[in-house]
Amino acid sequence: MSTIVSQLFVSLDGVVEAPEQWHFPYYDGEMAAAVSGQLDEADILLLGRRTYEVFAASWPARGGEVPFADRINSMPKLVASTTLTSPAWQNTTVIPGPVSGELAALKQGPDRHVTISGSLTLVRSLLRDNLLDELHLLIHPVVLGHGERLFAGSGPTPLRLVHSATFATGVLHLIYHPGP
Repeated sequence: MSTIVSQLFVSLDGVVEAPEQWHFPYYDGEMAAAVSGQLDEADILLLGRRTYEVFAASWPARGGEVPFADRINSMPKLVASTTLTSPAWQNTTVIPGPVSGELAALKQGPDRHVTISGSLTLVRSLLRDNLLDELHLLIHPVVLGHGERLFAGSGPTPLRLVHSATFATGVLHLIYHPGP
């Protein structure tokens, strides 16, 4: 059975929007190890359309001198999108319809590790549909005051903490399994 794991950069006040604008001062070797560890375990990279477009605009131009560029560029990618029809990034397949049915079937198939980077709308839908197996939150010691939050507008979302670590930069690495 396959697993679906999400990894998100989060501010202390729950903002996940535009981490490229606030998370880099906290990015160090420990965080790099957590991010690359997640990618190293993955067989498939799952993205929402907006995150895919950001990644596809930058990662293909990066080579082996950039950490994990070769890994991201070469791995199979699935994109949840009703509007993307002709993905240009190598090894990309679009899931055009309701993603929950496709991912439920994927989970029942051969043992594969699917990782999600960013893709807030997709992560929310997977949590709602009970398809997310693990939620990795890298909580940064910064309060942003505004921006899109992971759990904004959602009802109760029970999570069970299975791992926690504090990095030297003050970032908390929390791993949760959905459910009580």
